[in-house]
Amino acid sequence: MKAARVIVLGVAVVAGGLAALMAGRQAPVQAPPPEEPTAKLDTTEVLVARNDIGLGQSVAVSDLQWQTWPVAAAGPYFIRKEAKPNAIEEFSGSIARSPMVSGEPVREAKLIKANGSGFMAAILPPGKRAVSTEISPETGAGGFILPNDHVDVILSRRAREGSAGADTSSSETILNNVRVLAIDQAIEEKNGQKVVVGKTATLELGPREAETLALARQMGTLSLALRSIADGNKKTTEDTGDRRDSGINTVRFGVTTNTATRR
Repeated sequence: MKAARVIVLGVAVVAGGLAALMAGRQAPVQAPPPEEPTAKLDTTEVLVARNDIGLGQSVAVSDLQWQTWPVAAAGPYFIRKEAKPNAIEEFSGSIARSPMVSGEPVREAKLIKANGSGFMAAILPPGKRAVSTEISPETGAGGFILPNDHVDVILSRRAREGSAGADTSSSETILNNVRVLAIDQAIEEKNGQKVVVGKTATLELGPREAETLALARQMGTLSLALRSIADGNKKTTEDTGDRRDSGINTVRFGVTTNTATRR
């Protein structure tokens, strides 16, 4: 064997020994710490709207679905699958009494079975009536009244008094804070529409209020006064009977006559 080969072989043996020695001196690889146990979240399946559901819409099976919710976040009025496993089929064909957005939990109070009745009869609260009256841009707040707004109904009339036949005018608020169900046949705002110039407004009234409106239509001109959203659900002094006398000045042949009205 040549001396060069002996030298190369010796160098390789020494290098291998040094490598083995260095590997033996390295610190042992530590195992990763065990994962801490996480708390298990209790969940339940809740009935929600799969799609946007509009007021008065007939609900189909495809409009509803089950969705997993934390038990702590599921309200007492939510419909749970464990309690009503056939709820989707059960509520199919119901009428929506108020609009729902996609993903919103469904509550039984928002759905009602029409049983062959029209949607307007289905969405009316118990004891209420839907009564329509003619409107125009002049008597309907310029078209700014939309479904679900609240309005006052004002009766304006002109009468002839006395033997001289002088014309007198009067104005009176006959209904306070009533809800508008529809303008023409639109029962909700469409595509962000801010103005609806319709010919008919349908109001939500009690039985006595419906009689008052029917009589007032024969007595004069009816106007709708749009109320602020801030007082749509509260009583005001006008609603509680605190009325103050005011007047309308009527000018005939240069003579001014004040006619007392109530507001």
